[in-house]
Amino acid sequence: MRDLLSIALIYSTVRLATPLLLAALGGMFSERAGIINIALEGLMLAGAFTAATVTHYTGSPWIGLTAAVVAGLFVALLHAVTCIEFKADQVVSGTAINIMFLGVPALIGGAIFDSTGATPQIPQADLLRYAPIVIAFSLVPITWYVLYKTPFGLRLRAVGENPEAADAAGVGVNRIRYAGVVLSGVLAGIGGAYLSIGQSSLFTRNMAAGRGFIALAALIFGKWRPVQTMLACLLFGLADALTIQLQGVPVSILSFRIAMAVLIFLILWFIAHQLSFLNRNRIVELVSAAVVWVIILRVIYATTRGSQNLEIPVQFIQMIPYVVTIVVLAGFIGQSRAPRALGTPYQKER
Repeated sequence: MRDLLSIALIYSTVRLATPLLLAALGGMFSERAGIINIALEGLMLAGAFTAATVTHYTGSPWIGLTAAVVAGLFVALLHAVTCIEFKADQVVSGTAINIMFLGVPALIGGAIFDSTGATPQIPQADLLRYAPIVIAFSLVPITWYVLYKTPFGLRLRAVGENPEAADAAGVGVNRIRYAGVVLSGVLAGIGGAYLSIGQSSLFTRNMAAGRGFIALAALIFGKWRPVQTMLACLLFGLADALTIQLQGVPVSILSFRIAMAVLIFLILWFIAHQLSFLNRNRIVELVSAAVVWVIILRVIYATTRGSQNLEIPVQFIQMIPYVVTIVVLAGFIGQSRAPRALGTPYQKER
């Protein structure tokens, strides 16, 4: 276990957090403007497929990255037109885009590459290893400055909180919302491009693997704020990095007992709070926690007695990022206040 706590784990965490951070920052612009962006998964897939395809044909990852930006922009524009002009349900529109881009890359890939599963391998020299990482983490202070120190950021936040008041002050509500959604497509497209021409060297079917939804969870956990969202993405990146590091590594029985006890305890604790089993009295909560903790430890000790090391099945290890996402959302979603007008179409009074 000591080998897991290394520089390699830190780098892996940053690397795996990068596409999440790009998508989450993009989602922040959209949702701060009042448009729910469930479509982050589809936007990442559009960017990933476009980047891999264009890089394969041009031999330039920068042209591939630019193409991914354009693809993300156009798909986001589709979401924006559907939600802003036609007042469609924003969740349904985003879900439709996600479903569409589970199939569109396979359809196009089958036509031009004669393969529905993956694009051709890209040479190592044509990959972008570090540039997207620098872009992602540089965008955190830039996003903070834009949101809180510029007229555009003030208008964006005003439109997401009270579009009627913003309109009365002369702000073009629809124009700002379009800008927010388009920015989300640009950044999510870059995040998708990093998956195919940065972390990997080709596009594979559904390679986003839920990262768009995890980015959305990080955005909620970070309370729609840049720095907190970055920290949430790093948390999920760490969970993903541990998933890779733990595969095939024997775990001591003591470490397993502690980890299982912590996980079970946190799940039970969150359930108790959500269902109001506890009366918010600190003494009662501490006593309850101690009793539950002892029971959990005794049960785990009894079921693992006599073992020295455990080889954890890979399926359980691969669940780690998604379990962390569920636990975080279950425990903290009630403490995050979304923009007041989020998900509400705006109809200008005549």
